[in-house]
Amino acid sequence: MHYNKNIYEAIFIDRPNRFNGKVKYNNEEIVVHVPNTGRCKEILKPGCKVFLREENNPNRKTKFDLIAAYKEDMLISIDSQIPNKVVKEALENKAINKLKKYDNILSEKTFGKSRFDFKLSNDTGEEYYLEVKGVTLEENKKCSFPDAPTERGRKHLLELIDVKKSGLGAGILFLIQIEGITEFSPNDENDPKFGEALRSAKKAGVDIFAYSCIVKEKEIVLDKSVDIVL
Repeated sequence: MHYNKNIYEAIFIDRPNRFNGKVKYNNEEIVVHVPNTGRCKEILKPGCKVFLREENNPNRKTKFDLIAAYKEDMLISIDSQIPNKVVKEALENKAINKLKKYDNILSEKTFGKSRFDFKLSNDTGEEYYLEVKGVTLEENKKCSFPDAPTERGRKHLLELIDVKKSGLGAGILFLIQIEGITEFSPNDENDPKFGEALRSAKKAGVDIFAYSCIVKEKEIVLDKSVDIVL
């Protein structure tokens, strides 16, 4: 997915709250929006190089979104709005083998009282519900999710189990917003309940996908399937 807006380099200074960050841009200290409410403490460190996306919206308080940052020599996308867009593009391009057979792709659809990121279907009447989670927590080329406890994430897994029990297809895709990752696992240390729910979903037949991305200054695209360790 190519960004259709201007991208600029800056240097990260600090993050006064979860919505905003301070950066040095054109030798000036400015406030930018951080489109990720996660902690990202291991990524957004003072002095690191970051990328800003220009947002020409007169109603905004800030002119830029901080969308990516370098962790040493690794560029990490931190935009929480990106995963669904990348996955939708991948679905349209038939880049996910197990989901190639679905031609109809609908976003934000409900099953019962639950809303999932995608509802997939085809002309033979098969239906499949897919939830997407963006992943940015990395250590030694291995990634995990979540970086903080998520009751909402656990609830999504239990709802996917219900979808599967109803006879429909169900899956969760962890989109790792980093290149060159070798392994993915649930973050049992930070959120053991999520890990337990993920293993229960696997036993119930819910598909679990993990894909790394190619992350560049002006684009991010689905790359390779990553080994999942539960």
